[in-house]
Amino acid sequence: MSQVWITGIGAITPLGNDFSTFADNLLAGKSGVTAQRLFPNEPQGAQFAAVVDDIPVPRGWTAGEFGRLNRFEQLTFGCTARALDDAGLWNRTAPLRVGVVLGLGAEYLRVWELDIHEGGDRVYRPSCETSSLVHTIQGHLGLHGPALAVAAACASGGIALAIGRRWVQTGLVDVCLAGSCDLVTPMSYAGFYNLRALSRREDAPTAASRPFDRARDGFVMGEGGAVFALESDVHARRRGAQVYAELAGCGMSSDAAHMVIPSTDPQPASRAMLSAMRDAAVGPDDLDYVNAHATSTPVGDRAEAAALQRALGPASARVPVSSTKSMTGHLLSGAAAVEALACVVALRCQAVPPTINLDDPDPECPLRHVPHQALSHPTRVAASNSFGFGGSNTCVVLKKVA
Repeated sequence: MSQVWITGIGAITPLGNDFSTFADNLLAGKSGVTAQRLFPNEPQGAQFAAVVDDIPVPRGWTAGEFGRLNRFEQLTFGCTARALDDAGLWNRTAPLRVGVVLGLGAEYLRVWELDIHEGGDRVYRPSCETSSLVHTIQGHLGLHGPALAVAAACASGGIALAIGRRWVQTGLVDVCLAGSCDLVTPMSYAGFYNLRALSRREDAPTAASRPFDRARDGFVMGEGGAVFALESDVHARRRGAQVYAELAGCGMSSDAAHMVIPSTDPQPASRAMLSAMRDAAVGPDDLDYVNAHATSTPVGDRAEAAALQRALGPASARVPVSSTKSMTGHLLSGAAAVEALACVVALRCQAVPPTINLDDPDPECPLRHVPHQALSHPTRVAASNSFGFGGSNTCVVLKKVA
């Protein structure tokens, strides 16, 4: 079966809106977390989040036209359009079957919030709202392949990549635009805060997200997303396309344990990792880097460390592991795609991004951490874990293309 290559990337993130800027900031250990006024009338003051300041206007659009879209439409359309453009397929899709698979999160929340703020009484059906956005993007870009919206919480992007890869492998499409996006909204922030999932730290914002650190006390929300243009190596070579990496394997599983609490059994999460490695025809000894899901919650990071030890065995002491959520925050539905992008950075730059704020590693998370600074490291195979609320587990494996 043909390899599936990444030939275009569209990214809008707290660390930059193009591959090189994102890579530079990621490897420099720069934090995108800042103080935000999500609730202007809240007496407690600012909240901490990693947000996107400006969403670039896509090619072919005026600032006025783009400004008429709501912010989530801008983010999702912007990532998708930039991936198509980066792949060299802008205005060249007419003879191609181009599919779209997007993991989407907060659209209906944000539009609902705006509607309430304006005194509206619109009744929302979230499944209709997110699926219609994917088809709206198709219309904006003039694409005629199949389209699908995925909702699996923090695992959404991993599932979108797995589906897009399979569509390419089976010949259902010539190219698939696959990835995920999400926004920080007041309602989502309040929900996670009331669940006690967010950090309660009141010192510097950049120190609040600290995966695997003994002093971690919850995650920091982030926003943004990434979309990848996927196509077979045969199709990419035929048209002389650039290549970032091979999307070599995907694995999925479910905890079937609890809606918000990670399973205490490491077997389901480790099964997703093992499935992805098997799909990519690699073993633990072949891995050069793992981008951990590690969100900076006390329970979640320990659970993932146990799953990594189970899946990797003795290699867990050798393979570098880091959590880029220490810099980007937790992008929720957008997390899996942006963290797959971090793996592409490792493969292209031959360096492993760090976990910043890892001052005192938790002894219950005995892994080969990469604290504070990037690690120059030969990297040919990288894996990225994403574990969503409700127990959705995904892992993707990416390979360097010679």
